[in-house]
Amino acid sequence: MIRLVLAEDQAMVRGALAALLRLEPDFDLLAEAGDGEAAWHAVREHRPDLLVTDIEMPGLTGLDLALKVQESGLATRVVILTTFARAGYLRRALDAGVRGYLLKDAPSAQLAQALRQVQAGGRAIDPQLAVAAWGEDDPLTERERQVLRLAGEGVKSAEIAERLHLSQGTVRNYLSEAIGKLGAANRIEAYRTARAKGWL
Repeated sequence: MIRLVLAEDQAMVRGALAALLRLEPDFDLLAEAGDGEAAWHAVREHRPDLLVTDIEMPGLTGLDLALKVQESGLATRVVILTTFARAGYLRRALDAGVRGYLLKDAPSAQLAQALRQVQAGGRAIDPQLAVAAWGEDDPLTERERQVLRLAGEGVKSAEIAERLHLSQGTVRNYLSEAIGKLGAANRIEAYRTARAKGWL
């Protein structure tokens, strides 16, 4: 049996995916989680073979979860299942040790086959995304990405500085660097550009 934990913040989608996974005779769905923190708790508790997770969730994102699994040395393999066909996301996912990256509009039989492939030690990457992933490099550093993400969510520079334990001047420098690298007019435009490319 392939032991699974499923993380998806949209309840209806999570229910549909869980129902599909339970139809497979060799899958054992151990837990479902509606946010990243609950998913991480379930992974630590159950130590599943596979974590099937959405990429954008409250608390921890799918990429955050993949990094935590990688850093903790757990044997759990991570498969991202998302609506976001963004090459930047895929590249960051692969860097985080993700073994599968699939789109939610793929047929359910393809999902089941991909999960078996990952469990057997292989990779399962949407072919169109795999080609696109190597087309454009992400110019942002991790710190620039953190600052830009918060700025794009409407957080003021003073609060960003407090949250990330930086000075306000350093926050302004990171934002200025990110804006320049992305050829944007301001922080909001830079945020939108980076988000559209999957770099946040």
